[in-house]
Amino acid sequence: MAIQLHKGDLPADIKFKGSVAVDTEAMGLNNARDRLCVVQLSSGDGSAHLVQIKKGQTKAPNLTKMLADPNILKIFHYARFDVAIIRHYLGVDCTPLYCTKIASTLARSFSQRHGLRDLCRDLLGVELNKQHQSSDWGATHLSDEQQNYAANDVLYLHQLKDKLDEILKREKRYDLACEVFDGVMTRAKLDLAGWQDIDIYAH
Repeated sequence: MAIQLHKGDLPADIKFKGSVAVDTEAMGLNNARDRLCVVQLSSGDGSAHLVQIKKGQTKAPNLTKMLADPNILKIFHYARFDVAIIRHYLGVDCTPLYCTKIASTLARSFSQRHGLRDLCRDLLGVELNKQHQSSDWGATHLSDEQQNYAANDVLYLHQLKDKLDEILKREKRYDLACEVFDGVMTRAKLDLAGWQDIDIYAH
C-alpha cells in the first residue's frame, strides 16, 4: 500500500480517469460544527492520496476541479455525509457519484450489516481495523496509524462496487440504485439546510 499525504490541495500533476474512491475525515459528525480535516482518494490501484485540509481553508482548486468533473465517477461509502461536508467546506458538488452503502442496502436485502467493515469482510475477505475511527483528525501531524486508517477507507471501494454491481444487476435493482445515487446530492443539501432529521416524504 502506497500513501501520499498532501497539505492543502491535490497536486496538479495527479490525475484520475474514469472513477475515484473518495472519503473524508472530520472533527465529528456535525457539519455545522465539526470541520473537514482530510479528503482521501484512490484510483483502486492499491495507492491512496490524503489531502489534509487546514483549519479555515475554503479552497483547494485542484481537488475541487477533480471532484466536480462530470467525467469522473466518485465512489463513496455513505456518500450522504461526505458530499455534504465537502460542499459545506469546499463549495463543490461531487457528481456523478456511487455509494457502496446504498448499493449494499439495495443489493444485500438479506443482511442488516452494511458498514464498510462488514462489506470488506463479507465480500472481499478483508478485515479492516477501525481503531482510529474516533481520532483527532484536526491534528497538524497525522500519525502513520491515522494515515493507514484513512487510506483503508478508500482502497477497497472499487472492488466493493464491482461485487455489489453484480448482485444489483442479477436482482434487477441496478437501475433503481442509479436513480437513488442521483438523489444523494439533494439529500445532502437538505441536511445542510436543516432538514437532516426529517423524512420529507413522510405523511
